Amino acid sequence: MRARRKQPDVPAPDSPWSEIVPGLWMGGHEYVGRSGEREFAVVHDEFDLVLTLLRLPSHGPDTGVEHHVWPIPDGPLDGTQLAGVIRLARTAREALDDDRRVLVRCYHGYNRSGLVVAHALALAGYPADEGIRLIRSRRSPWALHNELFVEYLETGLATARLLEELTE
Repeated sequence: MRARRKQPDVPAPDSPWSEIVPGLWMGGHEYVGRSGEREFAVVHDEFDLVLTLLRLPSHGPDTGVEHHVWPIPDGPLDGTQLAGVIRLARTAREALDDDRRVLVRCYHGYNRSGLVVAHALALAGYPADEGIRLIRSRRSPWALHNELFVEYLETGLATARLLEELTE
């Protein structure tokens, strides 16, 4: 795996979250609202399960909504961080199998959330390239612009985890 290259300024999404497949949503903490100004995306009770990869205070969800937090960087991940991503993707997949509404979120809802959502799609049988295309078409062309995360997905997260642990 190679280190992440410097990315250009990435525009904020135009919606707080986007449905990738029925019941599975990908989103962030900030978006550009109708006024053209940046707004905070605050989750209340729209979802049954919220998986958070970057937590900001006062962004929800409401009390009573199942919420898992696993903060990771938008950059190289170690074996433990990849294991957490795999765990969150399985949690999302199981919730979808139970007809629950799931939101996976990070800052803009592009890379970290994309990694979890793409792996959840892989667990449902989507090939990596098809899952990535679907995410980019439903969320934003900027989704999964982190080339390292795309490499993790193309390699397979379990294999990427083993490779990272060997180098640690």
